[in-house]
Amino acid sequence: MTSTKSNSIYQFSVEDIHGKTISLDQYKGKVLLIVNTASECGFTKQYEGLEELWQQFKDEGLVVLGFPCNQFGEQEPGSSESILNFCQVNFGVSFPMFKKIEVNGKNAHPLFQYLKNEAAGLLGTQKIKWNFTKFLIDSEGQVFKRFGSFTKPSIISKKVKSLL
Repeated sequence: MTSTKSNSIYQFSVEDIHGKTISLDQYKGKVLLIVNTASECGFTKQYEGLEELWQQFKDEGLVVLGFPCNQFGEQEPGSSESILNFCQVNFGVSFPMFKKIEVNGKNAHPLFQYLKNEAAGLLGTQKIKWNFTKFLIDSEGQVFKRFGSFTKPSIISKKVKSLL
């Protein structure tokens, strides 16, 4: 994993949900929506909106990246296999999903340390408050905007379109 002293998200590598290391460098030139997710959350239905956003804009250069996280009310207790199955069966998720990670605390993944540093939350807080916090990344790997859990994917569509 890479230090948080990066110029863009392309400096980071992550493990996909199958355990394969993926360099975010492969997404150069794409607009990204990075989301910490959970299967047993009140916001879980946002998977549907995320998939719709992905389907609507993937041919124009959007990639949605889902990062399961069990740090909020232990709402993502399952294995990678059960998480992927849940997402596909219940919401038809076809966008890339990644291995369960931590987004806050001393074990927070360096990618999320970087995202939080680049785009503070409400009242300037860096800490992610809950599942389905979204980070919109421009085509040059720069954090464009952070959206909280209550922001539905459909509301983000205009911002996505403006970056494509």
